[in-house]
Amino acid sequence: MLAEEQDLRQLREEIEAFLMEEAELLDDGRLREWLERCTDDIRYEVPVRVTRERSSGRGLSRDMAHWTDDWTALEMRVLRQETEYAWAEDPPSRTRHFVTNLRLSAGDGEDEVAVRSNVLLFRSRGDSPNHDLISGERRDVVRRVDGRWKLARRTVILDHSTLPTHNLPIIL
Repeated sequence: MLAEEQDLRQLREEIEAFLMEEAELLDDGRLREWLERCTDDIRYEVPVRVTRERSSGRGLSRDMAHWTDDWTALEMRVLRQETEYAWAEDPPSRTRHFVTNLRLSAGDGEDEVAVRSNVLLFRSRGDSPNHDLISGERRDVVRRVDGRWKLARRTVILDHSTLPTHNLPIIL
């Protein structure tokens, strides 16, 4: 095997492990640990999907988003979940993140990798037999900081134009 191929395989394994660990932290409700895996300059966006003809563009709103967060806003979300006032998550959701179809390419900055993946999120609450399924594509930038991979950017392109859930307090 060529050294370059081995390096690419090792990089893919590292990024895949990072994303699987991230999914586990989110599913286990360990949001503080998840936040520690984000860079200080993180941007986390979930734009609103709109239905348009192909000639009108990508079908994403330029004016509206479900989330447009930086590190401070994400920290506020985590802090709120740690209080008794997070009514939208009391009792907490049970989630399962399925992350698939990993595609890597060079990032713009040094020690950065652009990662595209598909995500399917299962969410249930309380004793209800109802559940939510949310699917989309995640477009991430992960950056090596002090020898560890961290999430620097995430844009989640939902497959839904109307969310199949009453609220979106969970991290995709």
